[in-house]
Amino acid sequence: MTALPGIPLIGRGDDLAGLILAAAAASGESLRDGDILVIAQKIVSKAEGREVALASVSPSAAALRLAATCDKDPRQMELVLAESATVLRARAGVVIVSLHNGMVMANAGIDRSNVAGGGDEDCVLLLPSDPDASAAAIHERLQAATGARLGVIIADSIGRAWRLGTVGSAIGAAGVVCLADLRGKPDLFKRPLQTTEVGVGDELAAAASLLMGQADEGAPVVLIRGAGAALGDGQAVALVRPKAMDMFL
Repeated sequence: MTALPGIPLIGRGDDLAGLILAAAAASGESLRDGDILVIAQKIVSKAEGREVALASVSPSAAALRLAATCDKDPRQMELVLAESATVLRARAGVVIVSLHNGMVMANAGIDRSNVAGGGDEDCVLLLPSDPDASAAAIHERLQAATGARLGVIIADSIGRAWRLGTVGSAIGAAGVVCLADLRGKPDLFKRPLQTTEVGVGDELAAAASLLMGQADEGAPVVLIRGAGAALGDGQAVALVRPKAMDMFL
């Protein structure tokens, strides 16, 4: 794995694919068949203009009620409600929601860390409106420019039920199979696996996040080479557990 150096601070409309190609070239890398680029969600959201000034948000009555329950900024709760299909849990300090694409996240993935602004100009960053589509657009540009068969993953740090600590997870993907179905494959003793499905997209995102960091590292793009992940028509939405299989929500 290599964190590509030289990615600048990103703003609305910036050409992420072009910046990734330039960073790879500057580090002496040329993208090859089988390479996977893991890209931090924040720079994708910033390039897509998903930054919102809280001063521009007028909270609804529902947002005011949710803010009172969670002890959070009502303006941010208004954005959470707009981004969510269902509020699943709410208590002091946290709100868990199901997004429109089925992902379950705290605060709808809305975040203030590494987002410019302060005081009355405080801003928050929303997730890309369609992370798989965002990944597909970057993937198309990179493959067209290099001629290489690549994978692209958009990664975000997500908390998990029953486990402490956030982990890098794939919220968008293109060109890489994110869920590997190993059912029927033999184990060491030739017994067929019965239930094993591997969240390859999440494993790659988690590995890359070790280099990306969570604070001021400034390493939002990681090149993974030699992982052996299957390339193909994959999307991160494949990792979302269908509601019919959910025993808890």
